[in-house]
Amino acid sequence: MAFTSSEVDEAFDYLFKIIVIGDSNVGKTCVVHRFKSGQYHAKQQNTIGVDFTVRSLEIDGKKVKIQVWDTAGQERFRTITQSYYRSAHGAILAYDMTRRSTFESIPLWIHEIEKYGAANLVLMLIGNKSDEAAHRQVLFEDACTLAEKHGLLAVLETSAKEAQNIDEVFILMAKELMARNALQIYGDNVISDHIHLDSRPVIAPQAEKSTCSC
Repeated sequence: MAFTSSEVDEAFDYLFKIIVIGDSNVGKTCVVHRFKSGQYHAKQQNTIGVDFTVRSLEIDGKKVKIQVWDTAGQERFRTITQSYYRSAHGAILAYDMTRRSTFESIPLWIHEIEKYGAANLVLMLIGNKSDEAAHRQVLFEDACTLAEKHGLLAVLETSAKEAQNIDEVFILMAKELMARNALQIYGDNVISDHIHLDSRPVIAPQAEKSTCSC
């Protein structure tokens, strides 16, 4: 995937790497594409290995560059995708709220993240395809219970088709990473106006309480 020089070289205050994981056909690629381009395409080819995109946002007066890695959900690509876990700052776990089996797989994905990712990775849960609420198989309360159990940052129900909560997911993740980074910096009595996290994990505060949002 090619990027213009302005996209690659622009100045930024924060750089966050976020990986999107979950079973096949839960809409991960549609979510990422909607976040990047604001567009929705109903038919998407299955991701092979890992796909990469980047978008810059201004959040709380800071320029934030978000790199998003869209991973394949198929078992045969698992070794490839696992290699990307450790350098990520955050992970978005996605399920299809119209397919219960994809939600029941989330603990397995969390186990993979815990095994291969950084110890302080920030995790969020999204239930995609909220535009098909009539076919819902996963209650939002069940998702919140799972998030509480595993100490996830938040739960949001999303729709790539209707652009519901797509930007909000990434902005919430970025704000949490910014807050944790600030705690790390000010906790060490070091103040910096320009922070380049690169692939170094963000130091997380202890005893963080997860919340549910929608």
